[in-house]
Amino acid sequence: MNDKLTMFKELTEANGISGNEREAREVMKKHIEPYATEVFTDHLGSLIAKKVGDENGPKVMVAGHLDEIGLMVTRIDDQGFLSFQTIGGWWNQVMLAQRVTVATKEGNIVGIIGSKPPHIMPVEARKKPYEIKDMFIDIGATSKEEAESFGVRPGDSVIPYFEFQPMKNDKLLLAKAWDNRIGCAVAIEVLKQLKDAKHPNVVYGVGTVQEEVGLRGAKTAAHAIQPDIGFAVDTGIAGDTPGISAADADSKLGQGPQIVVYDRSMISHKGVRDFVVKTADQHNIPYQYASIAAGGTDSGSIHLTANGVPALSIGIATRYIHSHAGIIHQDDFDHAVKLIVEVIKGLDNTTVRAITFD
Repeated sequence: MNDKLTMFKELTEANGISGNEREAREVMKKHIEPYATEVFTDHLGSLIAKKVGDENGPKVMVAGHLDEIGLMVTRIDDQGFLSFQTIGGWWNQVMLAQRVTVATKEGNIVGIIGSKPPHIMPVEARKKPYEIKDMFIDIGATSKEEAESFGVRPGDSVIPYFEFQPMKNDKLLLAKAWDNRIGCAVAIEVLKQLKDAKHPNVVYGVGTVQEEVGLRGAKTAAHAIQPDIGFAVDTGIAGDTPGISAADADSKLGQGPQIVVYDRSMISHKGVRDFVVKTADQHNIPYQYASIAAGGTDSGSIHLTANGVPALSIGIATRYIHSHAGIIHQDDFDHAVKLIVEVIKGLDNTTVRAITFD
């Protein structure tokens, strides 16, 4: 496995739901620190890696979010089964019978999301999606006391379990937590490619926390950085599977990064968007346009920092987001990195000033 795939494996297999991103943060720190001038953490837990090109140049923020969707233990019943609260957006139809990791004070233990068997349900009930409130987690305990002896307590994180795996077509990569360890990987690789390159600015590669529950870490990280330009790199919807029309989503794996023109949290900044598209055209980097009416990205918090930050979200088309596993295409990662690197090389004070007042 080459260095890039090793990074992907370590990032995606790290456990880090919203509010408990420490493990994922340590992995990102390990991979980004060799290319940074300085690495620090804000008080909410977002990782910030600073790379100085021209210390008098504009500050450019490139952020992926560390957190993944998961669950939180809320109660242990008398038989040792765990009730839970969803953390981030879950669709109930992808949850049943899935393996999970319960992170306890005594270490990680295995669990499975359970429900009443369909054999004992009325016919009409079998036709309906099973409600999340009726699900539970089975950790193999026989009583509340035994579950507590395992170290389980309310507030413990519950993380989807899935191992990183290249597919038969090895351009396609299957893993949990692409949303959004792929954005963190882009931030790492951008700083790596800028290590010995001249760039007229100060670049911040950021791994934000708590994006899935309200873009919270992006707010505190952007406040700490006070960037002049901001980019959020996140997963986007792939529309290349059965049942999806072009009107729903028309991005395809392997066709380049997504230029997100609109999402629920922001309208993309026209000046930044035009500069990114111009740069992509100049360097023959493929790209796709996307809009996400029902979801937001870290740009939603970044662009509202201080007196405003021109910002843009760049997406990596991903199949099966907000489930136990998703699929991305390696070429989309490579092209996203190349695009952001070339954009950064062009963001001097004069260009940023022109963009800001476009």
